Amino acid sequence: MAGRTAGARRAEILRAAADLFAARGFHGVSIDDLGKAVGTSGPALYRHFPGKDALLAAMLLEVSERLAADGRQRAEACGDPHRALDELLRGHIRFALTEPALITVHDRELGNVAEPHRRRIRRLQRGYVEQWVGVLARLRPEADPPTLRAAVHAAFGLLNSTPHSAQQMASEPMAELLLSMGRAALLAER
Repeated sequence: MAGRTAGARRAEILRAAADLFAARGFHGVSIDDLGKAVGTSGPALYRHFPGKDALLAAMLLEVSERLAADGRQRAEACGDPHRALDELLRGHIRFALTEPALITVHDRELGNVAEPHRRRIRRLQRGYVEQWVGVLARLRPEADPPTLRAAVHAAFGLLNSTPHSAQQMASEPMAELLLSMGRAALLAER
């Protein structure tokens, strides 16, 4: 483990925890299981996180911050709303195909995150949704914000289903399929 930075070690722990929590559930994984997954003892993890609850909160905060920052950058980088929508879709699809364990953990375990962390995660997620709504509003000016929000959430349901289906296709064709389906879902008329 020598030569690794604390940040790299922390990231390794978060990845291993996401895989274990996705496979066995938050309550089905012990601190010793987590330590073993990264080649150390469970108690050694306390150097990086105060406990398993803090690790889960850090995991879901980190991914929510990352998605929000990536979405903001993608939405703001394109003047054309069609390109901005495609960029948002591509970014989320890349996330869904490369980090399906985080999707599973978020779906199943957000309720195990204590306040105020859960509130912050939810706030970040609402901001991410609103980035999509802002782009979509430029493409569908006749639609009201609640309709656009519902469309974005429905598209996330489609894109975030990859933990259940992505293994059946190669990554590139799956990404293209999700892109065309996501675009169609978001631009569909009511």
